Order: sequence, then C-alpha cells, then structure tokens
Amino acid sequence: MISLSARFVTSRVGVISKSLSAFQPRNYTNWPLINEEHGMISEMTRNFAQTELAPIAYTTDRDHKFPAEAIDKLGELGIMGVCVPTEYGGSGLDTMSYAIAMEEICKVCASTGVIVSAHNSLYCAPVEKFGTHEQKEKFLTPCASGEKLGCFMLSEPGNGSDAGAASTTAREEGDHYVLNGAKAWITNSYESSFGVVFATTDKSLKHKGISAFIVDMKAPGVVLGKKEEKLGIRGSSTSTVTFEDCKVPKENLLGGAGNGFKIAMTTLDGGRIGIASQALGIAQGSLDCAAMYSKERKSFNKPISSLYAIQEKLSSMSVKIDASRLLIYKAAMLKDQKQPFIKDAAQAKLFASEAATYCSHASIQVLGGMGFVSDMPAERFYRDARITEIYEGTSEIQHLVIAGNVLKEYN
Repeated sequence: MISLSARFVTSRVGVISKSLSAFQPRNYTNWPLINEEHGMISEMTRNFAQTELAPIAYTTDRDHKFPAEAIDKLGELGIMGVCVPTEYGGSGLDTMSYAIAMEEICKVCASTGVIVSAHNSLYCAPVEKFGTHEQKEKFLTPCASGEKLGCFMLSEPGNGSDAGAASTTAREEGDHYVLNGAKAWITNSYESSFGVVFATTDKSLKHKGISAFIVDMKAPGVVLGKKEEKLGIRGSSTSTVTFEDCKVPKENLLGGAGNGFKIAMTTLDGGRIGIASQALGIAQGSLDCAAMYSKERKSFNKPISSLYAIQEKLSSMSVKIDASRLLIYKAAMLKDQKQPFIKDAAQAKLFASEAATYCSHASIQVLGGMGFVSDMPAERFYRDARITEIYEGTSEIQHLVIAGNVLKEYN
C-alpha cells in the first residue's frame, strides 16, 4: 500500500512535470541580435522537443535507447544538416540557427542533442568544408538530408587531448589505403553509415603526417567494440572502433594527404559551439525545473521560492545561463561572418559547460530529495552535464586555447 506521504509526493511530481511540459520561459528570441528566422527555428525545435522528446527522454536515458524515430523526424525538419548548403541536402542555415536548435533540443534530451551535434559538427561540417564535389554528393547529401548518420573518429585509447599522437596508420597500396588501429569514445558509432577517421600516413612528419579519410562504417575491417556504459547521455551509442586491414579507396581521402590535423582542429573549433549550446540547454532545463518546483513546493506554509537561499541559487543560475548564451551567440555570429572565432568558441564551451555543471547541481539542491530520484529530470541533467566539460576538448584544453589566443593579441 502506498503511504499518504508517497501519494502526496507522486501527486506533486505529476503537477510539476505537467507544468514543465507547458512552461514557456522568458523568450531569448526577442533579443536584438536574433532575427525572425532564428525565432522560427526556436519555436519549431522547442515544439518538437516538448511533443516528441519530452515523452521519451526518461526511457531513452534509463534504457540506453537510441532515439531512432526522433532522429528521423529531426532529419525531416532539416536539423540533421542545419548548416549544409541546400545543394547537398541541407537546410543552408547559419551557425546561430544551429546553436538555437541545439539548446532547445538539449533542454529536454541531451542524448538526442549529442547525436545531432556529433553528426552536424563533426561529420557534416568537415565533409562540407574539405570534401570534393563528388565526395559531398556521395557522403554528405544522404547525411545532411537525415537519411543516414555520420561519426567522427579522432581520439584513441592511448591519446585524447593529444590529437597529434595518432597511432592509427594508413598505408598506401595501389588504388587504396589500408587502415590499422583503434579509435575510442566514438559517438554514433553503431548507427553511422559513414565516418571521418584520422590516421598517420607519414610518421616522420608527426602531426603533418596525419590524413583524414571518409570510411564506410559497414566496410570489411571496421570492427565495433561494446557499447560503453556511461554516466550520462546514455541514449547515444559510444564505442571503440577498430580498423583491421580496412581498405579505403584513394578517392575517400579528405582534404589531401597530410592535412588531417588541420581538418581535425578546424572541425573541433566549430564543434565547440554545438557542445556549448548543448551545455546551455542542460543549464536552462535545470533552471526551468528548479524554478517551477520552487513555486509549487511549500515549506513553513509558503512556497520555497520566497526563501532567500532558493532565490540566490535561481539568480546565480540565471546569470550563468545568460552569460553562456551571449558567449555562444558571439562565437556563432563571428563564425557566420567568417571572422576569427577560435578563442570565442573555446570561451563559450568552457563557460557554458561549467555553467551546466553548476546549474544542474543547484537544481538538485533546490529540489532536495526529489532532485535525487528519477521522477524529476534534475538528476538526469546532472549526469548529462558532466561530459560537456570533457568531450571536444576538456576545460583544461579550452584554457590553453584561450590563453594562447589572448597572448597572440599582445604580440
């Protein structure tokens, strides 16, 4: 038999959950730097997230289930090729649109968000920027349209932040290259049709001897390891990918021999805007959850939102969220205007990821015991936030990137 207190809590959770589903926060799309098209993207992805992702977010996380149907629908909406030119099956939108879409998706389900981010930022972007017309038609168009999924293979079991130390090799033989080695922590590995992989073609040249290739993930010699059991973003598939005498046609060489390190760094620079936006979505979702709960939860015969200790947390969360959003938008606008944005993207990623960790922690604190159980999304936000300070460049690497660029300004 359920106790009266348990029934009370269950009833309260139902009220809060329903309120969160219908909740419309103060709209950032009325900011002066947001145009009408951005507002439409925000509304479209927000509605999608509430109607399609909110009902499955809990089970996606609990069951480690890839949200295939939702990804297909996002493809139909044009989100799986947001910035890819329409000529190659994409939506032809700007980076700001991408950042806005990522925030709205991750505010509800960060697992879906990382699938979208890895596909757009790490696969579509380098193929679009460095690929030949023939490569784009074959490997980009079906992915930008949402028909197929792509992945990015840079990290290895023996190196993560040291991207120039690639031990995976590509040996030239006749009309193809033979790849051998292993890549680690590969997002979308199990569902991807194609992947961009980095391998050493000339060890004597060190990082200048690294090349990038487009690989058919179903080709002989591509072996997927077990799916990793993760703390968060559990709806996305992550595994090691091993290459065992995998033959890759020479026409799949991306951007020319020896340009792999440049391609990888350029890709990660842009990808940080996507991850910053994912972190922003998690932070905003955490604030939404905490604020709504604080208005419903009563203690000492009044809502806990009236208590200074709670208000201070909500205030700090709001400041960090708006600051993150502005940093992200600055980086996105600079990228769209083809101006230098490396430092700005790193700053956005660093600040937003740490804001996500802070806000998700504070959200649990506001909810108390209810924040510690899975009835509410706060604990999922807390687990999902942690990875944003690690992948696509740890916070420590972001500090190096930022400081390096700051010092250049004083030359």
